[in-house]
Order: sequence, then C-alpha cells, then structure tokens
Amino acid sequence: MEIRGPLMLPARREDVEFETLDGLTLVGELALPPEVDPVATLVTLHPLPTAGGFMDSHILRKAAARLPALADLAVLRFNTRGTTSARGTSAGSFDGGRAEAFDVAAAVDFVRERGLPRPWLLGWSFGTELALKYGRDHPVEGVILLSPPLHRTTDEEIAAWAGDGRPVIVLIPEYDDYLPPDEATERFSSIPHAVLIPVEGGKHLWVGESQTRRVLTEIVAAVNSDALPLPDEWHGNGPATPAG
Repeated sequence: MEIRGPLMLPARREDVEFETLDGLTLVGELALPPEVDPVATLVTLHPLPTAGGFMDSHILRKAAARLPALADLAVLRFNTRGTTSARGTSAGSFDGGRAEAFDVAAAVDFVRERGLPRPWLLGWSFGTELALKYGRDHPVEGVILLSPPLHRTTDEEIAAWAGDGRPVIVLIPEYDDYLPPDEATERFSSIPHAVLIPVEGGKHLWVGESQTRRVLTEIVAAVNSDALPLPDEWHGNGPATPAG
C-alpha cells in the first residue's frame, strides 16, 4: 500500500491530558511505535490557532500517522490553550505566544514523566516561535523549525541560541509568504551552528505529498537518521488505515 495522504500506519495511540502551571488542562494524543520502545520523541507545536492551526494541522498529523511505524519515534501532539480539534478543546484562551510558555513546559514535563526518550521540539509556523522563545528553558535535544515566520521572536531570543549548542534545524520553503530563504539566512545568522535547509518549490503550508515527504525525511534525518530512507510503501505488520 502506497504511503500518502491521510493514510495512518500502525501505532499505539493514546488520548492524553496534562496540566499547566497556571491551572489549565491541555488535550492531546501520544503515538508510540507499534511494537518497540521509541528511540526519540517529537513534541509538536502547531501553527497559529487564530489562523486555523491546531494539533491536526496536516504535517503534524502525518508525522503522528507515519513516524512511529517508519522511524520508531514517539509523537506528542496537543492543542495549546484555547485551541480546538476533533480531540477536544484545551482550556484557557490564546495569548499570542506569551502564556503559551506554560503549555510548552507542560508538554515537556509530560514527556519526562512518561519516561520518553530524547525529546525534540518540532514547531511549525507559530509553533516555531514557541520553540525558539522557550525551548532553551527545557531539557530537549534540539529544535526543528518548519516555516518560521519570526513575527514574535526577537533578534535577542534568536541570538540566545548561539551559546546553547543544541541543534537548530530550520526548513525554509522557497516561496514562503513570511520568511523566504534569503531573509531567513540573515535572521538566523546570529546562530552559527543553525542548519538552514531551503526547500525548492516549498510553500509555507507544505501542501502536497512531495512536500510532506521532504519535511518528514528532514525530521527523521535530524532525530533518527538510521531510519532513512523512509519507504514509499507499507509492507510492515499491522493494517494501514485511512484517517478521518
């Protein structure tokens, strides 16, 4: 069966909830490899909720649908405060990336409490702002940034990663509406070890199967390169099912 679109590969999936330090309950889903312990963990941070972003935004949903089976990764998706998806609504209200600092902390604490290995922050658009602003405060292995707009992250917050040393992997779509490759090179120049990956033909929303596969491949290259190349067809144990 060809791996594309909304196809969901086998995984151990669990609806989860966790509490923030300011007393809110956030809802999400944890997807684990179907038969083995994970080798690393993706803590995903979704796009802007006031523009339709949520835990089911397609790249994050496809990461959870494919990477537990294909790359032995745990994938935690959750709705930040005030955000709704089919899973439910997280308490609170959108705060423009300020109080969402508590949401990032709660997600990383959940991963630690569950004993999940090698957490990475995977942010997309607005989620990259949260990863850059708050990721240094937490015991994560690194950050992977998809289409960073850098609307809310200051130059000082970016430059602070220069002395950190943890990997900063940045995927920049060629035709991004907010931060094209040339501008991204300038904005991230304060982090000498940042790895900027311009993606030919890419757009901010990474629409299309070829873009999805490119993004998932770069994620796995950073986190568990032994799993590459990712297959195009599913021949493993357990059924693959269309996602709703």
